[in-house]
Amino acid sequence: MFKEKFDFYSPINLKSYNLDQIMRYQLDVLERLDPFTRRHSENVANLVCRICEYLRCKTSYTVHCTIGGYLHDVGKMFIPPEILNKPARLTPEEFEVMKTHTTLGYNMLMKDPKLRPYSLAALDHHEALDGTGYPHGISKKDIPYEAQIIRVADEYDALVTKRQYTTHVNISETLKDLIKDAQPDPKFVALDQLAEKEKSGKINGTVLKKLFKVVIDDTLYEISCIMDYVEYLKQQIKRLEIIDSYQKKADNSNKEKTKEYYHEGMKLLFQEGENFGNFRQILTEYQQALKNREELIDKLYAEIKIIKKLKI
Repeated sequence: MFKEKFDFYSPINLKSYNLDQIMRYQLDVLERLDPFTRRHSENVANLVCRICEYLRCKTSYTVHCTIGGYLHDVGKMFIPPEILNKPARLTPEEFEVMKTHTTLGYNMLMKDPKLRPYSLAALDHHEALDGTGYPHGISKKDIPYEAQIIRVADEYDALVTKRQYTTHVNISETLKDLIKDAQPDPKFVALDQLAEKEKSGKINGTVLKKLFKVVIDDTLYEISCIMDYVEYLKQQIKRLEIIDSYQKKADNSNKEKTKEYYHEGMKLLFQEGENFGNFRQILTEYQQALKNREELIDKLYAEIKIIKKLKI
């Protein structure tokens, strides 16, 4: 059976830069990561690449940031598995250990001349514009721009994974959470006459706006995948409705020859697994699947409207 294919992170944009060839050496290191972290790193790199395109970054800088996205969590290979893979909430002590993946990754990349250019992506991707991040609590312009981009992509993918999305419906709730991190602290905004005390939020709002565009692109991609499947369902329903009409004509005929004629026609239209006893059940299932997909398309278009109205 044909099935619509959908991936939150289409690799199309990455291919445009021929990154497989450019990054062969750098990405060898990812093979030492656990499968979950490796997949997360691939997702973040994809998002970073596409955000950079919307930011109109130079190709060389886009490639640089994308590689940084791949390598940002490389330090996690040194985190004990019982902490890294713990399903429950980390204790304060365990979280302190987890936080060291930034400096561990930085130290590892700095030791290799070919990986050294991406070391700050590993070190600073958890720093916050308001100075509340780690490992050093640096703020604003002290945080490398690539790290600011990676942080937005990193937080988004973490939320998507945590909420186990299989579709972009309700994805605006995740974006709303990110907006909160991009907004200035209201306590300090109220004191805007004291400019030196005004905080700018945790993540870069401009980068987040570009992520919105990427999410809308992905949602439209999901809709296109579903529409392809909808066309397939319509074709199958039409075929099964013809079979059903043949069965009704056979049932209404008193002539065995006529019944046999329609039954032979039905056999020619049956596909693998279908027969006289189950085709109506299969038709019902296809009709319900079509209804579900058309409702999902409507919800996805509604979600795009919500995202477009979100303000940072």
